[in-house]
Amino acid sequence: MNDPLRKCGFCRFMRGLAFSAIGAGIAGYSGLALGLNREDAMIAAFFGALLLVILLTPKKQRSRR
Repeated sequence: MNDPLRKCGFCRFMRGLAFSAIGAGIAGYSGLALGLNREDAMIAAFFGALLLVILLTPKKQRSRR
């Protein structure tokens, strides 16, 4: 796959920001809905952002020789 948008550093950075914002929002507000206090919801938001970025960031393809 030779998509130039996947290789662009700025595009990868912006995609990571978008994924982290979505993951933080989902995890943080879910934590608040489940009754966590604000400090624990912030920790959940951090790990939600990290998890979503790791899961949705495209993996490098291994070259086959």
